[in-house]
Amino acid sequence: MDTVVVGAGPTGLVSAVALARRGHRVSLVDNDPGPGDAEHWSRRGVMQFHHPHGFRPQAIDVIRAEMPEAFDALLAHGAVAFAPDGVPAGDEVPPGSGLRCRRMVVERELRRVAEDEPGVTRIRGRADAVLGARGRATGVRLRDGSVEGDLVLVATGRTASLADDLRPSGDSVDCGLAYVSRQYRLQPGAEPGPITSVIGAVAEHAGYIVIVFRHDAGTFSTLIARPSADRRLAALRHEAAWTAAATAIPLLATWTDPARAAPISPVLPGGRLHNTYRGQLDARGRVPLPGVVFVGDSVCTTNPTAGRGVSTSLMQVEHLLALLDDGGSDPEGLTLAQDAWCGDHIRPWFLDHLATDAAQTARWAGEDVDPARPPTSDLVVSATAVDPSLMAVVGPYLAMRALPDSLTAVHPRVQEIYASGWRPPVAAGPSVDELAGIVGAAAGAAAPDVPAAPAAPDTPARALA
Repeated sequence: MDTVVVGAGPTGLVSAVALARRGHRVSLVDNDPGPGDAEHWSRRGVMQFHHPHGFRPQAIDVIRAEMPEAFDALLAHGAVAFAPDGVPAGDEVPPGSGLRCRRMVVERELRRVAEDEPGVTRIRGRADAVLGARGRATGVRLRDGSVEGDLVLVATGRTASLADDLRPSGDSVDCGLAYVSRQYRLQPGAEPGPITSVIGAVAEHAGYIVIVFRHDAGTFSTLIARPSADRRLAALRHEAAWTAAATAIPLLATWTDPARAAPISPVLPGGRLHNTYRGQLDARGRVPLPGVVFVGDSVCTTNPTAGRGVSTSLMQVEHLLALLDDGGSDPEGLTLAQDAWCGDHIRPWFLDHLATDAAQTARWAGEDVDPARPPTSDLVVSATAVDPSLMAVVGPYLAMRALPDSLTAVHPRVQEIYASGWRPPVAAGPSVDELAGIVGAAAGAAAPDVPAAPAAPDTPARALA
């Protein structure tokens, strides 16, 4: 089968290689020239590229199954595989392991494998439209020519508009937060800072959250997420303001102490974040053009602080490959089956974020927890600090082995905990009001001489994938 894959992020790259190894003749269409060298890659149009990522087992299992040489190369580069309990996996990496690595490094190795794959032809260009004839897809139109294919996979990411005319706009809701991040590398011989989670460290403060993501080869990213409606912390994009904030927040101060680590990126402002979901079907509930399948972020995006993005994308790829392996040669049936599966297994994560993000934004604005209402997932997770037995249900949810509705089994116990008056503890450090004062003073003092730090090359102006 002649297949066109549009987009060469992780979704497109894994799809292209996996299909080629199943006998498809794959044209991989993407407008990015590729990495400049081992440490630099201007990935324009992909805002989240240089922001922190964590790679869950769901994503890594797909990469290991379809592109094992890429996984081996990542380990050789210094990426760290970790078992579900967060412990480094060691020499023998069991199935179900995640990976601590920068997205740039992961994508570079996936791209290298795709470029060496005999069945994949890379075409540099921008796809403007999906072509069709006699009621089915026939390829894509480029700004200069066209590419033919019996199957078109749209893996163009969260901001592209290819084939938007084929389906409704879908659901898109502002997450209610924005973030700023920065990458660092440990000094020679230095140990990491305090570890409080599988990804690195998390500290929720009064009105904002701080996350440290451990990466490959001694690198890590720090992130401050704030309510997007609170513009007082927008000045974090300034070098002086970021440094002042990192010095004032205990977790960041420990990790970014110059004796421990040095920055390797500018301060990276992120764009406004949205939870989105778009199915495969048109407004009538029908397949708009048989032979076109949307995958990855073109179907679903979620608040990156939970690190589900790359996982939900590659889970879609895994299921699509299974449909094709089972003889999914009927293009209309293929799209219908993929859409139904995504509705059952991907959309619940989107809905979960709608509820938890709204609840967190309300609490940051001063609203108290209402024990009479069913608790959102984040409140259920927090309650495990009071009753560790809840982890029997919460653990599979956190690992994405169980869907969010699995938590309803422990809602009565969680409501009981919050009805007692208990609330999740707030991390030591400045409140959002105090941090705003620190940031404002630093940015104001630096304003005459220090401009805003430049955005990452791919940033036009999110975290854990």
